[in-house]
Amino acid sequence: MDALDAKYPFFATAREAVADAAVSLPELVAADAPAVERARERVERALMDGTVASESGAFPAESAYDAQAELLSYPVARILVSLLDSEPAIEKYAAAEAATAIDRIREDLATDDELRSMSTPTVALDDVLAEFDLADAVRPESPRSDARAGGATGGSGATATGAGGAPGRDPEHYWIAVGPYLRLTSPSWGESWRLVNRALADGEVRVSREELLDALEAAVADRVREGLPFELAAGEGIAAELESGVADLKRLLSERTYAGPVDVVAPDLFPPCMRNLIDKAERGTDLSPPESFALMAFLVGIGMSPDEVVAFCADTSLDAEGIRYQTEYLSDDRGTQYPPPTCETLANYGICHNEEDHMQVAADPLAYYETRVAEADEITDWRERNATAGEAENGPEEAGESEAEAGSE
Repeated sequence: MDALDAKYPFFATAREAVADAAVSLPELVAADAPAVERARERVERALMDGTVASESGAFPAESAYDAQAELLSYPVARILVSLLDSEPAIEKYAAAEAATAIDRIREDLATDDELRSMSTPTVALDDVLAEFDLADAVRPESPRSDARAGGATGGSGATATGAGGAPGRDPEHYWIAVGPYLRLTSPSWGESWRLVNRALADGEVRVSREELLDALEAAVADRVREGLPFELAAGEGIAAELESGVADLKRLLSERTYAGPVDVVAPDLFPPCMRNLIDKAERGTDLSPPESFALMAFLVGIGMSPDEVVAFCADTSLDAEGIRYQTEYLSDDRGTQYPPPTCETLANYGICHNEEDHMQVAADPLAYYETRVAEADEITDWRERNATAGEAENGPEEAGESEAEAGSE
């Protein structure tokens, strides 16, 4: 088992490595091997922090676990998630595996060619595309063959060269076939992801390098989610051996589950990271999928309905349909089982920068907001201001008609 298989345990070669090792997972679990301990940590961090990276440090250089424990922890983690018997847990686990994988892929792509030639365990973008059967569906943009980008629907006219001006090396833009683009992306990610707003030519969609990585993150999440949950009889075999670990995870989830919204909307008291995201959207800048999700999760978490969130974000770059899609899911019983991401997770995405040292106040945006609300002397709810503004726009005649109607009842 090598480090590359352990870094990307959902790759086909990693599955083959597990099969070739002929390791008995029931025996591994019965012996409470390091892989089992790592699997419990993997699931706990996925559900609590949105990452599956070990708290001991980045794999492989800093991690307390070797390649075998890291790789085998993945199938055991999938069993643990299955035993939690919760669809939101599966969704959150798959998203965390995908987020961690894309972080690692970004680091690999940034690795210098000289280091890569010294057997550093890294993947190239071509390797990742081939893994997800996208090798023939994605191609880098070259300045000679893709001058058409400017004339395509939504195109900017810009073409990309690689680092140092050489085409094909780390280009800034790619072209992806429409089918895979539609399968791996969602309009709920924002207005810019809608096909009508993309450069489109000859059945291909133009995307930036970061947008391509966002699509690959969705591909990883789909791969991880595939086949879950397993059919396992409770109290028997490996399920019985993992029973205490599952109970611990359920207890953690119960303790971490958000008890209820603050039910007051006071934007001036929002945590800095959320204010920054709102300011960014108000400037007309598109939010990345993690940024959009973090903001929607926070707004739903403080008690806003989907309609209220749509109204609150009306003058921003956020798309109303996308807002409604995300907030309705988060407002659903399934979506609210888990609270929004912690500050640590948001920091990993570059969303939280610990402004005003607010991590000393609280470990997550909702807890921070609760503290600010509790300490405030006087609060005017945004919903009240919005309602008052609406009445003012209606004018005295409509207000009078309403009063007359009320009086006649």
